[in-house]
Amino acid sequence: MIDCLILGYNVSNFQDYVTMVRAMGTDYGNYRDLRFHFVEHEGKPYRSMDILNHFHFKDKVPGSYKPLHNADFMWPVVLYLGSFLSRRGLSFDYINLFQFEKEKLKEKLLNEEILTIAITTTMYVTPHPILEIISFIKKYNKSAKIIIGGPYILNSTGGSSTQAEIQRVFKFIGADFYIVNTEGETALEKIIRAVKNNGDYSEIDNIYYKSDNGFIFTKASEENNSLEENPVDYKLFSKESLGEYVSLRTSKSCPFACTYCGFHERGGKYKFLDVAHIEKDLNALRDIGSVKMLTFIDDTLNVPKDRFKELLRTMVKNKYNFKWNCFYRCDFRDEESLELMKEAGCEGVFLGVESGNERVLKNMNKGVRPKDVYEMIPRFRELGIVTHTNFIVGFPGETEESVQDTINLIQEAKPDFFNAQLWYCDPITPIYKKREEYGIKGSAFRWTHNTMDWKTACDLLEKVFMTVHNSNWLPLDGFAFWSVFYLQRRGMTLPQIKEFLRFFRLAAGDQLKNPGRNTIAPELMDDFVKSCQFGSGIE
Repeated sequence: MIDCLILGYNVSNFQDYVTMVRAMGTDYGNYRDLRFHFVEHEGKPYRSMDILNHFHFKDKVPGSYKPLHNADFMWPVVLYLGSFLSRRGLSFDYINLFQFEKEKLKEKLLNEEILTIAITTTMYVTPHPILEIISFIKKYNKSAKIIIGGPYILNSTGGSSTQAEIQRVFKFIGADFYIVNTEGETALEKIIRAVKNNGDYSEIDNIYYKSDNGFIFTKASEENNSLEENPVDYKLFSKESLGEYVSLRTSKSCPFACTYCGFHERGGKYKFLDVAHIEKDLNALRDIGSVKMLTFIDDTLNVPKDRFKELLRTMVKNKYNFKWNCFYRCDFRDEESLELMKEAGCEGVFLGVESGNERVLKNMNKGVRPKDVYEMIPRFRELGIVTHTNFIVGFPGETEESVQDTINLIQEAKPDFFNAQLWYCDPITPIYKKREEYGIKGSAFRWTHNTMDWKTACDLLEKVFMTVHNSNWLPLDGFAFWSVFYLQRRGMTLPQIKEFLRFFRLAAGDQLKNPGRNTIAPELMDDFVKSCQFGSGIE
């Protein structure tokens, strides 16, 4: 008996997703924001990693090679939940990547006795990946109880959602239980035990459970699952399944309250591990023997500053054999930590800059200022640490002049990579609470405020995409900053990655200027294909 089968990430069909978003209207903000992240070739949309696979492995026999993909690692929530349940005496199994392991999942559903199935929703912004998984489960197993939790479910019940709307969404999705909490691990454990022992679901906090009269909500309460008491037990997973690339979390939530972001609201109180506990995790990863690259997924690793420096000294002392990358705040820097980062094996930092304009940054409640970026990027370059900067276009207070400030910042500071996204108006964010002050109307990608509307922001976002040439556009759909380091270990050099992304942007930009063109322009084709060729990976 498997008490809980944990399902990781579903990399849903991108072509279907583009078709769905395009049906909303090609002038709509969702599509225009998405359009920077794919090229069309022979009538089919390809994300950057997809087209790289297409051209690099074009002459290979399917099944004779391992394709490149942006989720080529053990999904962190699988590691964490499996360890959490095992520590409490419950058995678990897992499927890491749904699309790549369907046959394996089918065999488990048909031949294993499975009590419950947990579906995680960390990366989902629509229900479609969840619906695909549930349809597959019910095709081969109708007895296991399906439990869904995570950010998508939390978002579906938040904001202005009515009980009638929640009931419709939950009925449409088709699970048996929904966990509504920023954490939810304890609720998951209690559901499994209740199913196992025919217990009373009404006594489990923070859940909706299925009944003859719809879904019944129990009651809300705070969960506090200590980071210190719930480390990942890597011994539960094989060396082969863990592979070369691992993500590590050393904190919960975020220490800041940027007004464009709802993570602080959804994530709860900020908590972080001390260095002694992180060292145990790092030692465990070292002892596995296969890990070559580590991504710290904390919103900001270098806060608190003292903990960060202690962590760096510990990494230097222990001489770990893996490189790492992280999210970094420029306004919490100091020279000692910079030198230690290089010595400790840091190879890249993600900098959430968000704007090149002082006024907009103040509206965002960001501590970072343009001067910090101008100082830090050249310093990281000297240290051989790769930089990525992220920006938002259209936030309240944004004007054409402020967007030009952002363009100037990228052009002059010259980060290795950058990305800019259309502002998403989320009712749970702090800025929305000031909507009268800023004249905010609408939500999601369809909004207006005192200084801009979404259509103007889309035009300006396109200007950023088309005019910045001193930095490489890094698409975030099907790609990510960590992919830069992943691709190096799969055989590409950093200059080759930049060259590939340059041609990807040229092809995407050409199609933006020529909307009817549904294949890569002939004059770009040879160089584009050439940019997708590379050799064996680095050690």
